[in-house]
Amino acid sequence: MDKNEAVAAALDIVKAQAGARSMSEDEILSMVKSVADGILAMAGDGQCQDSEVAGAPVLDPKKAVKEASIVCLECGKSFKVITKKHLASHNLSAEEYRAKHGYKKTQALVCKSLVRERRAKMKDMKLWERRTKSSSSAD
Repeated sequence: MDKNEAVAAALDIVKAQAGARSMSEDEILSMVKSVADGILAMAGDGQCQDSEVAGAPVLDPKKAVKEASIVCLECGKSFKVITKKHLASHNLSAEEYRAKHGYKKTQALVCKSLVRERRAKMKDMKLWERRTKSSSSAD
């Protein structure tokens, strides 16, 4: 099998996947490349030796956190929030996931728009003012 045939087969596979769930342009390109490479590897020696082909699609951790979604670097699925329950399906805790993929310990596993909404809500609530008022009136 030559490279053009592998890319054509990969495009068919990714097209079916994109029809089942929404995918960004980066996800589609990454998936086409990894599937085509996997097809070529399997056609070459009958075995799939590359860990990236057998596992999750390759994606830069910095690009995984997007405006409207965050991509799980283990399975390639998109979410608004990567939950503890989802990470448990990969036998990881949030701390282990952050360490494995090079995120800071304080990095929220949430899309950018949700972070912005939460920050605005907290500013509107002004909990720090309520706390100082209640503690000063108690004195």
